[in-house]
Amino acid sequence: MTRAALPQTAARATASSGPFRGRVVLTGERVTHLSAIEPVKPASTDHSRVVLTALCAVLLLCGGCTREPVEEVESETVVSVKTEDATVGNIRGVVHATAIVNPAPGADLVVVAPESARIAELPKAPGDSVRRGDVLVRFEIPSMTAEVQRQQAEVARAQATLNNAKAAQTRATELFQRGVAARKEAEEANRAAVDAEAAVAQAQASLSAAETVAARATVFAAFDGVVVKRQHNPGDLVEASASDAVLRVIDPRRLEVIASVPLADIARIEVGAPAHLEKVPGETREVALKVLSRPAAVEAGTGTVPVRLGFSAPSNLPAGIPVQVEIQAEEHRNVVLVPAVAVVREGDETAVFVAVEGKAERRAVTLGLNDGTHVEIASGIKAGEKVIVDGQAGLPDGAAISESNDAEGSRPGAAKERRQGVPAETAEKDESK
Repeated sequence: MTRAALPQTAARATASSGPFRGRVVLTGERVTHLSAIEPVKPASTDHSRVVLTALCAVLLLCGGCTREPVEEVESETVVSVKTEDATVGNIRGVVHATAIVNPAPGADLVVVAPESARIAELPKAPGDSVRRGDVLVRFEIPSMTAEVQRQQAEVARAQATLNNAKAAQTRATELFQRGVAARKEAEEANRAAVDAEAAVAQAQASLSAAETVAARATVFAAFDGVVVKRQHNPGDLVEASASDAVLRVIDPRRLEVIASVPLADIARIEVGAPAHLEKVPGETREVALKVLSRPAAVEAGTGTVPVRLGFSAPSNLPAGIPVQVEIQAEEHRNVVLVPAVAVVREGDETAVFVAVEGKAERRAVTLGLNDGTHVEIASGIKAGEKVIVDGQAGLPDGAAISESNDAEGSRPGAAKERRQGVPAETAEKDESK
């Protein structure tokens, strides 16, 4: 029983005849007073039974008045909203990922000592431009110099041995031709000459290898670029370790973007797919990219896959800057589309409000692709229906609305949720909280 069925004024039930006399006072929802029941002189047995039955019915009826009041939603004013028509069109999905700008393969040179050495010359500083062939670092490595000298001595010794063997071969041949020397002596002289030639060739090869290794003591620029990092100065002792690099040079004209794409999205990306950077500081135009290659392995411990993207035009971005990329993925054609701002999310449920005959009708929807501007509606909305794109936040289902192109601040503040029987002042205070 609601308060509408039971007046605010007290309801009274009085038994004024029969063997007992008493009065029940009802205020609002329950019995508030039961006067003493006094015995009276019986008038009529049948009449007393009727009165007692009526009294019991009143008591039972009052016992059911303790239920909670029913909550109702009242929309006191018409809410101004903006609407747009749901359309049919094509939409392409996008994959968002974090990325970093890196030099392309072959455009990054890190100088490390070939072995423990002292820096003899380091002419370039950070920020300096270098040309291909310029000296970047010259190391002083005594062991390499000593090895070259030793191999040079071996070559000289082998060459002297060869000269002696050649002379002995010539003399033995002449004596054999005059019949003075035996054939065996001539053959041994020939064999010694051949062995001496082989020894010379071996010594020269060892000298060449030593000179090649010694040449690593001087590092030249392999391409035109810029010095981005320098960790040592002339006279420093350095180790042959990547953690003890001396210098780093990159080519700023050859950069690429390495994006960390979630494993679940990698199947959606194709080689050659267009992409672009999002909100790049200092860039007024859109920075276009293109997918260069799909990865062959997953980055350990991250659950992401590195994807290489190349710049469509030269970029002034510095190497190492973190960026956000948006890669275009699969396309769905001839599907229902609504503006992305029309979608309302409440927990795990997504919905869209539709304007129907001056009322806001809440529709649960199933979403498809989202390109950031429009969303594909797989079910719940038909093409041509007017969806609310402004003013739907907090709007109750069934609220009265009016469509306006200038709906500013259109949150339905006048659409109040109040309980039946709660004073209007209390409802307004609750709403303001």
